Amino acid sequence: MRTKTLRILMATLIVGLAYVGSASAQCDSIAKICSENVTADYISDGQSYRALLNGDQVAEFRATFYGGSTYRIAGCSGFTDGNLIFEIYDEDHNQLFASSDYKNTPYWDFEFGSTVDCTIEAKLNSVNVKSGCATMVIGFKQ
Repeated sequence: MRTKTLRILMATLIVGLAYVGSASAQCDSIAKICSENVTADYISDGQSYRALLNGDQVAEFRATFYGGSTYRIAGCSGFTDGNLIFEIYDEDHNQLFASSDYKNTPYWDFEFGSTVDCTIEAKLNSVNVKSGCATMVIGFKQ
C-alpha cells in the first residue's frame, strides 16, 4: 500500500512540474510577443512583470516612473492583441490610464512630469480568454 501511495505522489509531482514548465514556456512566448510592442527607441526597464490568471483574478504590479521621461507600457496575454486589460493608478489610487477606454490597446505611451510610484492592475479580457499569462513590458525613451 505504501508503494502505491508513493507512486501516486510521484506521478502527481511529475504532472505538476510539467504544467509549471508549460506555463513558464507560454509566458516566455507571450513576453517575446509583448516586447515587440516596445520598439527600438525604448529601453526595457529590465523587470519581469508576469502573473498566471484565471477568470476574474487581477494581477498587481508596482513601478516607479521618473519625471521628465517618456515610457511605453505594453500588456499582453495570449497571441493576439486585446486579451489583457490594464489600468494604472498613482499612489493615492487615482486612475491615470485604462486600456479599456482605448479598445484594450496592447500598449500606450506616457510622459510623466514628476516621479510617481504606480500600481498597474491587469486582468484578462473575459470575452476572449478565461485563463492565461498576464505579461507587462515597460520601456523608457532613449
